[in-house]
Amino acid sequence: MDRGFRPAGRVAGLGTSVFTEMTELARRTGAVNLGQGVPELASPPGLLEDVAAAVLAGENQYPPAHGHLELRQAVAAHQLRRYGLEYRAQDEVLVTTGATEALAAALLGLCDPGDEVLAFDPCYDAYPAGARFAGARLVGVPLALEDDRFVLDADALRAAVTPRTRVLLLNSPHNPTGKVFTAEELAVVAGLAVEHGLTVVTDEVYEHLVYDGLEHRTIAALPGMRERTLTISSAGKTFSVTGWKVGWVCGPAPLVAAVAGAKQFLTYTSGAPYQRPLAKMLGGVEEWAAELRRTLARNRDLLSAGLARAGLRPYRADAGYFVQADISAWGHTDGVRFCRELPLRAGVVAIPTAAFYVRPGTPSQLVRFSFCKRETSIAEAVEKLLKAV
Repeated sequence: MDRGFRPAGRVAGLGTSVFTEMTELARRTGAVNLGQGVPELASPPGLLEDVAAAVLAGENQYPPAHGHLELRQAVAAHQLRRYGLEYRAQDEVLVTTGATEALAAALLGLCDPGDEVLAFDPCYDAYPAGARFAGARLVGVPLALEDDRFVLDADALRAAVTPRTRVLLLNSPHNPTGKVFTAEELAVVAGLAVEHGLTVVTDEVYEHLVYDGLEHRTIAALPGMRERTLTISSAGKTFSVTGWKVGWVCGPAPLVAAVAGAKQFLTYTSGAPYQRPLAKMLGGVEEWAAELRRTLARNRDLLSAGLARAGLRPYRADAGYFVQADISAWGHTDGVRFCRELPLRAGVVAIPTAAFYVRPGTPSQLVRFSFCKRETSIAEAVEKLLKAV
């Protein structure tokens, strides 16, 4: 009997993401969408003008497989300027189709079937999917809850390492928690990577969006780490151009070559009209990012204060786009059910944090709200939540 198509192999079980479900709920109900991290904020006008000019000038065909040299040089200069790290633009920088492709290509290039990848739990949902595509298994290392923040559990990290561990996947600033790993925490992670010979893949797409005077540090700059670390970032979050999907990887040439080997059979190359304008913009990123940080910090404070007034206890968000909130005071312990009901109850969409956890039995009373929106959208969402209490 024909039972229809069923996904098989490494795609089986991936299904439709919760982001798709919640975005559709927002569309169907007209709710304020604080679910996905899709910015409603302006992009740099000069950057947009340069891209428009590039399109009209005919810069619409395949760029070089590793990306335009101008952008690779700008990325290398950025890493040197900010972190004191020297990378050769020729073979130690690779332009990718966003950070998500860079992550997938890194795992495909570095992992063999049966390998294990460590990631801090909760984690961006592309991490376990990328590990599965590579035939590897993602092992969630729990971040501990301490007062109003998430912290490294060093004992849990040490206990998670096995002879099959190949890659440690770090995300700082962290999605979905807004955590910035401290210098002490990074030193623990780096020490363990060196001790066990692990390759570190560090996702730093929110590197410019750190608030309250805190500082983002890259683990690649720590002793013994440059030679074992792939650093991934992108233009999307920094310049509010998430739809352009332009990212990059920096690291020692052999590791970058492993990523490039996988990438050539994914997208090969992309983003032709964006790359040279982004190279120009990256040279002056600090001035642009400072104003964007001020806007996002105001939005975060507005949302956090509103959540607190509505009885949804917010957690500290030191970076990024998102605030975690505890829904227990509303009589809920199931974040998935809460988020499915919230558009009808309050006209607001959020994402259940359970969607980001890899391990079973993890906290289910947390949900994630996005603040990379117009101030009017956040104010409207807060008003709706207060009315629904």
